[in-house]
Formats: sequence, structure tokens, C-alpha cells
Amino acid sequence: MPRTTDFGFQAVPEDEKAQRVASVFDSVARKYDLMNDLMSAGAHRLWKRFTVEQSNLRPGQRALDVAGGTADLAMQLARRVGASGQVVLCDINAAMLARGRDRMLDAGIVAPAVRCDAERLPFPSAYFDCVCVAFGLRNMTRKECALVEMQRVLRPGGRFLVLEFSRVWKPLQPLYDAYSFRMLPLLGKLIANDGDSYRYLAESIRMHPDQEQLKKLIEDAGFERVEYFNLSAGVVALHRGYKL
Repeated sequence: MPRTTDFGFQAVPEDEKAQRVASVFDSVARKYDLMNDLMSAGAHRLWKRFTVEQSNLRPGQRALDVAGGTADLAMQLARRVGASGQVVLCDINAAMLARGRDRMLDAGIVAPAVRCDAERLPFPSAYFDCVCVAFGLRNMTRKECALVEMQRVLRPGGRFLVLEFSRVWKPLQPLYDAYSFRMLPLLGKLIANDGDSYRYLAESIRMHPDQEQLKKLIEDAGFERVEYFNLSAGVVALHRGYKL
């Protein structure tokens, strides 16, 4: 039998997940940034700013934004490394990548935008000073393979950052569930004309490893000194590790 993986609450063959995820992001790309602001009441901007601060990037360094979509992180990283540094935006989805490229150009930032699979990154080993992935890891079919690839392209001493939805503080769980499974699909239908994609979002969060499980996955991929920061009562968590 073919190996299966999760697509929200569904179990699907591994070789089907990427196409299903692609359909989701093809559908929501045009309204993605607006929906992020509405869903999080703008908090996603603070989470991403904190992530960039934890990168400790300096002018002249190199950073890779994996599954970077509409380039929120890439643009902030580019400002930190300056004209003497380099930021590469990559994503598997052409519609999201095009939005990110256009937003960078509109902001006066000229940076490579590379369409590629995080499980097979087309970059040299030990090349980047920092590798980030924000809200993309849970959509990857073989997370462990993607983590190993991101470790490969990071130079010794480099930082790895994963910003992702996680497990909320337990007393808030009933309220968070009601919001996720009722309000998110409704917002998606009203704003992006696609309630199903935002139902998948809520389901994919529940299927993603929690804080401690993800920490172990990152350690198993070869990262050291892995720690995490709970943000907004655990709605999201930032994991940070190093390649030593």
C-alpha cells in the first residue's frame, strides 16, 4: 500500500498532498495577506518581527526564507542584511511566489525568488547564515526531509528558525477551537471566496506536531541547542536551533 500523510483531518497518499496543498494556495494567494491581517488581528506582523529579531542577522550575511510566500519575512530579512548581504525567497507555489516577488520589487528590494521544493533545495551546502520557515512547515509532505535539507544548506554556526501554529494554552482551547472551526471558514468564504481552504488551515494546525514534538523533530534533523518561544499563549511558537 502507498504511504499516507495528513491533509488536514484526511489521510491521503503522500504523492497527492503537494498537489492538494498547491490547490489551496493557488486559491488563496490573491487575498492571502488581507486574510492574515483579519485572522490574527494583525498579530502575525508582531510574530514575524520577533522571528527576524531572533535571527541575529548582520549586514553582509545570507538568509533563506523557505516557503516564504508573499515575502513578509524576506523583506524584513533583506533590510537587516543590507545591500552587502543576500536574501533568497523560495516557495513551491508559483502564485504565492509571484506575489512575494512583486511585493519585494514594489518595496525596492531586488532578491532572487526561486520556485523549489523544500525537500530538495537547489542551494549549496553550508551556504546561508540563517534559514527561516514561517507557517510553511506543516504543509510539507515529509517534514523530516525538509528539516534535513534546511540543516544542509545552513553554515556551521548558523541559525534556524521555524515560526508555526502550535498548541494553545489549554484553558483557551474551547474558545480557540470555536474560532478556528467556525469563524475562519466563514471569513475565508466572505473575503477569499474559499471557506474550504481555511477549514484545511484549522485542521492542519491540529495535525501539526506540538511544541515538544517539533523540538524533537528539529533535533533529529541535526540541529543543536533547540529551544522555543510560545507567542500569544501558544497560538504560535517560534523554534530556534543552530548548526554547530
